[in-house]
Amino acid sequence: MQVDLAYGASGLKIELPDAITTVIEPTYLPGLPDERGALKNAIRNPIGKQPLRLSVKPNQKVAISVCDITRPFPSKVVLPVLLGELAHLPKENISILIAAGTHRAQTAEELDAMLSPEVARNYRIVNHSAFDKANLVHTGDTPDGIPIWLNRHFVEADFRITTGFVEPHFFAGFSGGPKMVAPGLAGFDTIMRLHNAEMIGSPKSVWGIVEDNPIHTGIRQIAKQTGVDFSLDVTINREHKITSVYAGELFEVHKAARNAAKRWAMKSVPKPFDIVITTNSGYPLDQNLYQAVKGMSAAAQIVKEGGTIICAAECRDGLPEHGEFKKLLSQRDSADGLLEMINAHGHNRHDQWQVQILAQLLKKARIFLKSSYLTPEQVRLAKIEPTDNIERTVHQELARHGAAARICVLPQGPQTIPYVG
Repeated sequence: MQVDLAYGASGLKIELPDAITTVIEPTYLPGLPDERGALKNAIRNPIGKQPLRLSVKPNQKVAISVCDITRPFPSKVVLPVLLGELAHLPKENISILIAAGTHRAQTAEELDAMLSPEVARNYRIVNHSAFDKANLVHTGDTPDGIPIWLNRHFVEADFRITTGFVEPHFFAGFSGGPKMVAPGLAGFDTIMRLHNAEMIGSPKSVWGIVEDNPIHTGIRQIAKQTGVDFSLDVTINREHKITSVYAGELFEVHKAARNAAKRWAMKSVPKPFDIVITTNSGYPLDQNLYQAVKGMSAAAQIVKEGGTIICAAECRDGLPEHGEFKKLLSQRDSADGLLEMINAHGHNRHDQWQVQILAQLLKKARIFLKSSYLTPEQVRLAKIEPTDNIERTVHQELARHGAAARICVLPQGPQTIPYVG
């Protein structure tokens, strides 16, 4: 059978043996026929709040949190409608904050592509930096002792709005909602506490779980203490078209969007597979190896112990070079060594959470990566095996696993989260 993998902007076709291959994709929903109308209706008829236009006074300063370029959030559709409901404010009263967490800042070209030139050039755009102490404010601590350092523009605004899209998340349970406050607009000290070895190592810090998930609990508490005045979350399909819209009170909105995302994006299988082929959902999500760990994590949910994961991720942005992902990977020669380093008392380094998750996956399965931009040496630095031909690697691994081996493919990567049950 031929399978189309989400890979970069153009995709990748592979041939696999029909009789032993299972393909798992999210339940396909077409985009809403009138996205702008649905957005306007949700904003004007919100859950647990007054309509946005009635909630914001003309003299107030408004801060809007939006996703960075590593998330396929349809900002170009959402923001014009949202800003239209704020047309009674002067434009200079509105700040659009790119909730990048510890990711790099967006370029001017990327902001034009994400937000549209009209929005990017007519409103105040703030690239959040988790490391810029001058633009962070300490607002207190959570009951569990997590220090709350947040973007100054968000904290000091009179009216705070979050926007995001909701899908299962590999350690926070689900994306969107309160994540658009922290880690999205948080300082590094806050993010590190939310992503430390103990938090990441919890068995509850996984896809689709929010109850007793320590990371999600911390994120919710920070959003609650900070205060969000209005929230807008959407779900999207594989073409990044909006399939549902929810607006109003932060936690009620997120709950409604989570329930929808879980129905469409999580799929059960009766037993694990020997080989799981995955992606990181194509561009922009597969632009570096750091992000591609998510696709590998989705595959790991249904791979046998000692099985094989093959990930196709373009990685046009490299490992990447910014942050400490590459540096941490280079400091030990094995997954065991990486975990020993990260679990050592007091080890708190930028990007260690992604290295920890990757090392945990490597302990479970053999991992291969197909990338058009990473060199074999860069791939091996991550303790992963490079492949330039997925079909050849599949046949090689079928021979290793034996005649009864079975294959599963996640063509859209973490847009579908499979589980055994």
